[in-house]
This record gives sequence, structure tokens and C-alpha cells, in this order.
Amino acid sequence: MKSLTKILAGAAAAAGVVFLSSCGSTPSTTSNSPGTAFSFDPPVTQPTNRSAVKIAISTSAQKMYIVEGDKVLLASPVAVGKASSPTPKGTHRITSKTKHRRRQSQPGAGYPMTYWMSFYSPAYGMHWGFVKPYPCTAGCVRMPLNTARKAFDIVSVGTPVNVSSTQPWDATVGAKLPRLDDSPLPNPPMSYMKSSKVFTDADQGKMWTF
Repeated sequence: MKSLTKILAGAAAAAGVVFLSSCGSTPSTTSNSPGTAFSFDPPVTQPTNRSAVKIAISTSAQKMYIVEGDKVLLASPVAVGKASSPTPKGTHRITSKTKHRRRQSQPGAGYPMTYWMSFYSPAYGMHWGFVKPYPCTAGCVRMPLNTARKAFDIVSVGTPVNVSSTQPWDATVGAKLPRLDDSPLPNPPMSYMKSSKVFTDADQGKMWTF
């Protein structure tokens, strides 16, 4: 695994700047890091009434809760916008869903924004992305891959999205969630990230070799 990591890191360096998410970020190396988001597979309960489903995002805890009434259907760590580009607070709605979406603008055009769900203008949404234990995006909400897959299936266009500093579940369900940090992971080569295989792998709950 160490040799593979070195190979991937070398490939990323040779390719130049590679973005770890559509919101832009390059990896940093940490020691004694917690588990990565690629190993996180949250349990999910299917809703009985999809029209009653809501999404709650806590920016201070960096946690997301998909709920039906008071029942948490899915809970997960996420990454939110940094101080200079915060995730817009307030109550919004899912305005569109695109399973296999790519970034259109520079920098990072072509980077996969898998399981995209917009909620505030076309520019802000929830999608798969590398998760870090601190605010690190340009405003989007990055989700672990399996979180994104499951959320995409139970969320509909029109589902309310509340973004707030805290949420009622932070001290209960949220406190039991693991701390995830993808910072130590190497960047997959852009040749892979721009290929159709990246979407095939994402649909199977895997990305590259993580």
C-alpha cells in the first residue's frame, strides 16, 4: 500500500495541481490521522413519507442530518465552507439533482462532482468530495462517498435544507459520528478523475483504490 501511495502521489505531482473537490483544495499531510471518508458507510433508514424529509446542516459541528420529523434517517460528517467562503446559512431547498456531474469552470474544470444536489443558486450544492475535519470548501457541502450515494437516493428536488451554526442533533447523534480526515490521501490522477470509470466506481461505493 505504501508503494501504491507513492506512485499515486508521484502521478499527482506530475500532473500538476489537482483539486480534491469541485470547491478546490489540495491535500496536506498529517500524522496519526483519523479514518478517511472512503471507509465511512453510514446506516440509512428509508423514509415513509418523502415529502416530510428535511436536511439539516450544522456548520460548527460539520455534520449533516437527513430527518423525517424528529427521526434521523441518515447522519454524517461533512465539510463546509471556510470563513472566506461560507456555506450560505438559512433555509433553502434542493433545486436540482445530477448524479454524474462535472465542474464546468476553472480551476479544476472536468473534476467530478458526483451526486450533485444544488440548494442555493446554481453554484452551491451538496456533492461527493474529500472531507476534512475543518471548514475547507468554497461554500459547497462535501460528503463522504457512501453518504452522498445514500443521500441522493432519499432526497428529492424541493427537499428543505436548513444550514445553521448548530442543529438539535449535534449533542446526541452527531456526537457519536467519527472524525474523518481525507487530508493524508494522495490525489488520484486527473486521467482517472476525468474518465467515465470514476462514475462507475462511485456508483459502486468506491473511488480509485481508497
